[in-house]
This record gives sequence, C-alpha cells and structure tokens, in this order.
Amino acid sequence: MGAEHGTPTASTEPGPRLRAGASVHGIDFLSRSVRTRIEEIAADATVSIWEQIDSYGASADGNLQAEVQTHCHQVVSAFLGSLDSRRDPTRADFPWTGRHAMRRVDLGIPLPDFTKAFRVGQITMWDRVLDVVEDHPQTKDSALSIAGQLMRTIEVGSSAAAEAYLEAQQFTLADQTRLARDLLDDLLEGRPPTVARRLEMLADVGIAEGQQLVVAVGSYAVPDDETGTRAGHAMLRTALNNPGRGLTVARHDEVVAVLPVDVGGEEKVLARMRASVASLAGHGVFPCVGVSSVRTGLTDVPDAYEEACLARRSLRGRTGVQSLSTMSTLDYLVQTHDRTARRLVRPEVRAFVQEDLAAGGTFVATLRQYVACDLNAKLAALQLHVHANTVYYRLERISERTGCDVRRVESIIDLLIAVSIISGSRD
Repeated sequence: MGAEHGTPTASTEPGPRLRAGASVHGIDFLSRSVRTRIEEIAADATVSIWEQIDSYGASADGNLQAEVQTHCHQVVSAFLGSLDSRRDPTRADFPWTGRHAMRRVDLGIPLPDFTKAFRVGQITMWDRVLDVVEDHPQTKDSALSIAGQLMRTIEVGSSAAAEAYLEAQQFTLADQTRLARDLLDDLLEGRPPTVARRLEMLADVGIAEGQQLVVAVGSYAVPDDETGTRAGHAMLRTALNNPGRGLTVARHDEVVAVLPVDVGGEEKVLARMRASVASLAGHGVFPCVGVSSVRTGLTDVPDAYEEACLARRSLRGRTGVQSLSTMSTLDYLVQTHDRTARRLVRPEVRAFVQEDLAAGGTFVATLRQYVACDLNAKLAALQLHVHANTVYYRLERISERTGCDVRRVESIIDLLIAVSIISGSRD
C-alpha cells in the first residue's frame, strides 16, 4: 500500500532498502522536505564545520566560507539525486570534488580535516531529516530506511574527496618542485629572482636579500651505487632540509640546499646537518656533503656553491659533512690545485704514493700522523698503536723512496702537499 502505515513495500531496486512500515511515498516526502531546506542545511553545516574544525576557522581566506557552503549544497544535492533515482551514489555524483580539494590543499587544510568537513555536512543534513520526522512522526520508518543511503553517500563521497585531495596534493608538490628548481637555477646563475611566485617562495623559506646563508651540496661517492637511487636522494634531501627555513632541491646527481644562518650561527646549522646525515647510515645511505663558508646576499650563492663543491671533494669519497670554514689552508690549497700542480710532483714521489695507497696506505697514514704530532715519532707511534721503531723504519723507507728528508720542515711540507695532491687526484 502507498500509505505510510500500510503493508511494508519490498523493493529489488538499488537505493534505499525499505524497512517494515516504510514506503516509497514516505521517502519521497522526506526528500522533498530536505530539498526545500537545502540552503539552510548548507549554511548550518558550514557553521558546524567552522565550530568543529580548527583549520577552517583559522583560515584567513575571505572566500572559503562561501566555497564550503557551496560544497555542502552540492553534496546534499548529490545525496538527494541518488535517493530520488532509487540508486546507490557513485563517484560520478561528485564531479566538483577535485576543484574543492585543490583549494583546500592550496590553503593548507589537512586531508583529515577535509574529509571530516564532508562528514560534518552529512550529519547536519541527517539532523534536519530528524527535524522533519519530529514534525511528521509517521515518517520515522522511512527515515530509518534512508539512513543506509546516507551512509553510502558518506562512504563514496569521502573516498572521492580523499582521492581528489591526494591527487591535488601530488600536483601541488610537483608544481612546487618545479618552482623550487627554477628558483635555485636563478640563484646559481647569480640572478636574483624577479618572478612573483619565486619571490614568494624565497620569502616563505626565510631567505631575503642581505640574509646570511650557506650552501650545502650532497652526493654519493659512487654515482651508480644503490644509495644513489631516487629514494636515497629523497632521504638526503630530507637530511639537508630545515623545514620552513631554506631551499633544498634534488638536481642531476646531487642535492643542493641554500640555508639561512639564523640565531646560533653556522655551528647550529652544521650540528643539525651532521646529525641528520649521520642518521642516514641506519638506512644504508652514505652521502658526502660539502658546506660553504657563511655568505651574505643572494648574489653570493654561485660562489658559495663552488665552495661547497670544493669542501665535498675534500672528503675524497668519505661519508660525512665537511665545511669549508673548518678546512685547513693546506686542504684548501690542495683541493684548488690544477693539472700543472700535479705534473710538478716528482715521478718517484708519485710512484711511491700510488703504490702505497694501492697496498692500503700504511706509509701515507704514518706520514700524516707524524706531521699531526709535530714531527714527534714516539707520539705518532702511540697514536698509531705501534712501536716507535716501526714508525722510524717507515719514515726511513719514505725518505729512501721519495728522496725527501723527513726531518726537515720544508721537505715535509713539499712531501705532504704532494701526497695530498696525488691521493686526491682523479687521474
């Protein structure tokens, strides 16, 4: 029967599953009642969203409330459309979700808040259905029948919203990555950015003209090593990044970071970076990172980049963080040598160093420790955990093979520079 209290009507169609005492006429009555209140429902849902979800209330965007109210109106209309058509809701009922998702991503509203707002809107609508039932008690069973339809709308709509949000987020991240890469290219070319979006990004990461900064460059000793994969670069980028402070970009086979130097100075930046890079070892990632000296102003970025690359080369493939400001003058001069300097190394010295390094570097290590101990062979022996006579023997062998007197400071300096040049040479 068509009456609300008539014989229960069975239905094999999709959509609302009729309960005992419910009728199609009762469902249609509730649908019409909700439709006449749709503007009120959308407005009330928007108020509830602002009251229950902090990220919406905290937004300074003047258009957001109107957009959310429109979204609520669209969702209620989608629910009523599937209800009137006697079918379950589908993704096609939510074609505008992607546009709303993109806006929420742009405004920094998190995904959980976005989907919660969707549910708040649906619950507000259900409350209005209950208001109709209170005025028309005979529609109670029909209201219970459409509760399942409401749940299916929430399920399908929330899934569509989440997928649209994640897609919008990925698009935004890709766009931000391209923007960051373009901005870094500007800085490395010595061109202060003039494009509005790049200027905005620079301000967002705390870098301004006249700002003190350092440049860090990280890579892997062996480019084709497993640690040089995209995942490894992503972890290195995270290690060099200081969230909200600085520009960090993966480019080619390296990661470049332009970082502001704030309160705490260079030491604070280096301490954080060293700890982050060291932690990567637990993930099987072993990068070499060079850091420039502290520079002032955006026009210094190209020179700072060259300094960082030089500091990285001084690691000679060893894992860790090397700052130019902590390098010795000798290390700096060795790293800036040219091919002429390498040719000036005498053949016998070159042969000795190359042979020793190929055999494990025992003599080179002894020489460096001897110099570090101010030419004190006994102290060097203690540091090397060998007998003093062993050190004396090795020094004699070095003198015989190279023709250098290891007791003379001038000869030692020449030999040490030659050793550093040959051991750091790539040809």
